[in-house]
Amino acid sequence: MKYRRLTKEQFEELHKEFINFLATQSITAQEWADIKKNKPEVAEEELDVFSDLVWEGVLNKVKYIENIGEQQMHLFAVEEKEIRLIAIKVMNPDIDLTTTEGFTWFKKNLMSDFVEVMTAAKAYGNDPNKDKFELIEKGGVITKGELFNWFNDMLP
Repeated sequence: MKYRRLTKEQFEELHKEFINFLATQSITAQEWADIKKNKPEVAEEELDVFSDLVWEGVLNKVKYIENIGEQQMHLFAVEEKEIRLIAIKVMNPDIDLTTTEGFTWFKKNLMSDFVEVMTAAKAYGNDPNKDKFELIEKGGVITKGELFNWFNDMLP
């Protein structure tokens, strides 16, 4: 397995797609029930293959990933040859960026000595989707990039 198995909730959400996936392999509902009962290892393999296919489809479309913690923000732009990063660190221990109050404080104090902004870029390893997946597994959330672009437009 290249990524990780989808959660039960994700499988439930993708129920129709999974049925189509089985159909492409000429597996009927009755055959699937038999496989689950009598060949659980084969069923597990099918779930893993489907999960990887779903992840590949999602990761191929990712353009931005955000990871926002209490005192830090990591905003990623997923480009063709590299991942660009805008990293923000708040030096005020009383501020929590995950709250409305904390984020409001942050916007008002962006140019103060209490906020540090850094940028970087990193070329992909052998597998760009694996790099994206690792960012998501570390708490990143796929976004439309409003926050990244807002910062990017402000930076010199």
